[in-house]
Amino acid sequence: MPQNTPQRAEIIFQNGDIYTGAAHAATSISRAQALAVAQGKVVAVGSAEEVQKWKGPQTQVVDLGGHFVMPGFNDAHLHLGNAGISKLEVELVGVRSLDEMKQRIADGVKRARPGEWILGRGWDHTLWPSQQLPTRQDLDSVTQGHPAFFGRVDGHIAVANTAALKAAGLTKDSKDVPGGKADRDANGELTGIVRERTKDDFYRVIPRPTPEQHRRAMELALADAAQWGITSVQDNSDWGDFLALEQMQRDGALKVRVTEWLPFKAPLDQLKQARAHHSQDDPMLHTGMLKGFMDGSLGSRTAALLAPYSDDLGNSGLPQYGQQELTQMAIDRVAAGFQLGFHAIGDRGSDMALNAFEAALKSAAQHHAPTPFGSAGSGDYRLRIEHAQLVAPKDFERFHDLHVIASMQPNHLLTDMNWAESRIGPDRARSSYAWRTFLNNGVVLAFGTDYPVEPVTPFRGVYAAVTRKNEAGTKTYYPEEKLTIDEALKAYTVGSAYAEFAEKLKGTIEPGKFADFVVLDRDLTKIPAPEILGTRVLRTVVGGRTVYEAH
Repeated sequence: MPQNTPQRAEIIFQNGDIYTGAAHAATSISRAQALAVAQGKVVAVGSAEEVQKWKGPQTQVVDLGGHFVMPGFNDAHLHLGNAGISKLEVELVGVRSLDEMKQRIADGVKRARPGEWILGRGWDHTLWPSQQLPTRQDLDSVTQGHPAFFGRVDGHIAVANTAALKAAGLTKDSKDVPGGKADRDANGELTGIVRERTKDDFYRVIPRPTPEQHRRAMELALADAAQWGITSVQDNSDWGDFLALEQMQRDGALKVRVTEWLPFKAPLDQLKQARAHHSQDDPMLHTGMLKGFMDGSLGSRTAALLAPYSDDLGNSGLPQYGQQELTQMAIDRVAAGFQLGFHAIGDRGSDMALNAFEAALKSAAQHHAPTPFGSAGSGDYRLRIEHAQLVAPKDFERFHDLHVIASMQPNHLLTDMNWAESRIGPDRARSSYAWRTFLNNGVVLAFGTDYPVEPVTPFRGVYAAVTRKNEAGTKTYYPEEKLTIDEALKAYTVGSAYAEFAEKLKGTIEPGKFADFVVLDRDLTKIPAPEILGTRVLRTVVGGRTVYEAH
């Protein structure tokens, strides 16, 4: 037994092919055969002989069967609440036509109580033969008078039926709000499509989920994450979902680590109260950064662009803030010690975010603002841009100079490559989804899935990052931006941990870090890239505890 070791291991995992992810340090090992765990953390990793020294009479031993082991995936951007609730509503992900969408809605109506709202999400008209947006009349034909509201897969536009438009108070004479839009036909009548902030009119009248529904939604979404090898998530859900997570933690049912984001636009006093509600030092659950929205999505043509859409020359997207308002809000929130993460998909959205960040960092330095989570480094604010799908060439260097993290979801490319170039044209497309350019500019990458916009499996994202090809392997999108497998895995583990100020606690398999890891049926670093898509998770371990095991 090693000298000065206070205890024996509680669990030893042996006979594994362990990819530690820790080759960045001269004292670290990149491959090992066994690891020992005590009090939820790794206490030893190395050869079978070295780790065996930690075995005591009560030590549990788990044989990994020679399988590939790597640090648990840390999904840096998802929406647990939306994902879970969608499993309780009409599921429209993957519908291949308007007729299929209408049939699923009709089936949901059959199960509904009189007058109940019919809700759901996930439709994507770009997958349909017609590629035409659905209308309120399409919904009216199958909803039998129920108010109905269905979000597109990206969450930035939705379609409402006539009853829902009436309930939300929207009419032919309604004026569009800043940052929002209700589509109209040639006669000026509402089509049922509502964009960005106009959706808020519906959220004010749609009945809120009950605490029981929040709890069930979280259980379903986190079970989905665990079975795909995800040990930590950085989540954008609402306060009711966070309260459900707290209840799950009290009941011993929280199996995946959750960092919950707070809404950037909320009043500062309310944000401070939310931050104080739950200990920031809780390793399983705490609040994190403030999430703000600069724009929408390319798929719905609401992402804010510096020049018009190539396939919609009268449209440059829907910015959600004026620059002056955004900048002052960012200054105030950074001064209060909050980390900021701004959703920005278009190049104008990223430009707005960087402008606000630059002003906020300058003000913070002048006034010695506290850094988030008590981080040691002076000026260590780790500001983030979420998505960063289209960035102006001049702005990659600004990411680096401002130490802004690029929090991206490479799996989006698998969907978006079918139409992205037509939206923005080839010149701008060359600097879109630009993972390699970010790394070449010294920018930290943090990867996630944006679940449920895309499936929660990380393997689609890893595959996209190293190939820049669609899943069939028949189409390639600017391959000069692809990554190596080690770079992709690092972005999904170390990079994601860094993005939430947790790189000293997770992201690699090393002594002193949480025993969060995943056992796979294949070695991702050695197989041909197409085989990544077929990867099966055999075991997911969080804090030394197995939270998922394949049968």
